[in-house]
Amino acid sequence: MILTGSAISQAVESGDITIDPFTPAAVNPNSYNYRLGSDIYRIETTAGGKHRRRKLEPVDGRILLEKRRLYLGHTLERIGSPKYVTSLIGRSSIGRLGIFVQVSANLGHMGAIHRWTLEIVSAHDVYVYPGQTFGQVSFWCCVGEHLPYQGWFGRHNEPMPSKFHDSRFRSSDASVTKQ
Repeated sequence: MILTGSAISQAVESGDITIDPFTPAAVNPNSYNYRLGSDIYRIETTAGGKHRRRKLEPVDGRILLEKRRLYLGHTLERIGSPKYVTSLIGRSSIGRLGIFVQVSANLGHMGAIHRWTLEIVSAHDVYVYPGQTFGQVSFWCCVGEHLPYQGWFGRHNEPMPSKFHDSRFRSSDASVTKQ
């Protein structure tokens, strides 16, 4: 069950949800509008197949996203909850500009409270502005036993690169049953 906007506001007030800073005007009927943070990195692939990130600096208060490139940004707000599951997506107004946000990892874990890393891909060259409304976050009630989040990504407030190629962070295929 998804929380309504008024339930989100009440949960922020009671401390069951963290949105910091919180702006009441950013509350929607069943979500909250988050803003783009100031750190944006372009992900580049080296000749050896490794990924590196290059921090982009705003020029005249804006950053150019070049088409068909991957960027990592972050939410301006620290967002999360020890009680609810967080789901973070882009906004339709951003999508209509050809910017895809949170293409693959939109579901958070209870207990992870941080600035979210944003996966950003642009279909066109387009400027973005740190601090602009960029997406929305919703909160969901849980059914079943609540297990604490102990993952790596929930401990960081800056855009974090993938750890897929680091065997310490890969889950074992042994738990997957082949059918």
